[in-house]
Amino acid sequence: MFLARQLTTQLLLAEIRHAFCRAFVQNMTGFNLTEVDGDLFSAPKTHSLAHCVGADLAMGAGIAVKFKEIYGHLDELHAQKARSGELAVLKDDERYIYYLVTKSQSWSLPSYESLQSSLEKMRDHMVKNNVHKLAIPRIGCGIDGLQWDKVTAILNDVFQREDVDITVYNFVPPQETQ
Repeated sequence: MFLARQLTTQLLLAEIRHAFCRAFVQNMTGFNLTEVDGDLFSAPKTHSLAHCVGADLAMGAGIAVKFKEIYGHLDELHAQKARSGELAVLKDDERYIYYLVTKSQSWSLPSYESLQSSLEKMRDHMVKNNVHKLAIPRIGCGIDGLQWDKVTAILNDVFQREDVDITVYNFVPPQETQ
């Protein structure tokens, strides 16, 4: 019961920080979070990409399948030995492909804490490598089942002091013509 109450309090504080960030901090830094409808893989090459994976890097479902198809290099990713809460990275020409390791196995579920830890590691890599544009899906909210409003609050908390544009791509399936 205590843990549930503590988690609820932490989430409430994250939402308050998010509201404060929207009202004040975002206007004082270069941080911007926008959502668009479209295909993440159509993002400009000026944007690095990120998505969530398990530490086993199976990538057998969801958007991870497409990342595996397009970017491959599984041996290079496995060699980084990233665990839950960490990050694996590939370089693709002038941009980075970030693999946010948010769970130990692909079939398990992530936590908000492991997502935040992975995002903090990505932020540090982005700052070190002068990355200012990032395109992501609604990370952790598809098959992984995290709630988008809570993930948005974490994104704002992690990136609020950075000069970064994050574009969230909401996938819209193509309409069938009849």
